[in-house]
Amino acid sequence: MAGSVNKVILLGNIGKDPEIKATQNGSKLASFSIATSKRWKDKQTQEYKDKTEWHKVVIFGEGLVDIVEKYVKKGSKIYIEGELQTRKWSDQQGNDRYTTEVILQGYNSTLTLLDNRGNTNQSIENKSEDISVEDNSEKSGDSNIDDDIPF
Repeated sequence: MAGSVNKVILLGNIGKDPEIKATQNGSKLASFSIATSKRWKDKQTQEYKDKTEWHKVVIFGEGLVDIVEKYVKKGSKIYIEGELQTRKWSDQQGNDRYTTEVILQGYNSTLTLLDNRGNTNQSIENKSEDISVEDNSEKSGDSNIDDDIPF
């Protein structure tokens, strides 16, 4: 094989608000976890079952970190493309530990925000206005609604 590919694609929800940290050289990074879930029907019990996987994500680069800091919150739905990286570190007892993370850095990274919170809030406001209009028309008792139009 002439080469290899290290690419991860995830679509999921943020578990808690991202942590924004500064590296030793002063640049910023963002870290958070994404939950991905799958659902299936158990053939024996006929019950639906769910399984959730958690993925650690670390983002380097001022532009993406700024976007994460401003717009990504707990529960946000996002799509990311990055690469897997395993790093070695030592715990307090001096034992070697390993952590595998999805890294977004450079041009081979993608972050897409899939939430549209403005439309969600707008639709809730529209529904409450519709309810109040219906309530007013029922209270008035008039069957001819054209009389109430001012033009």
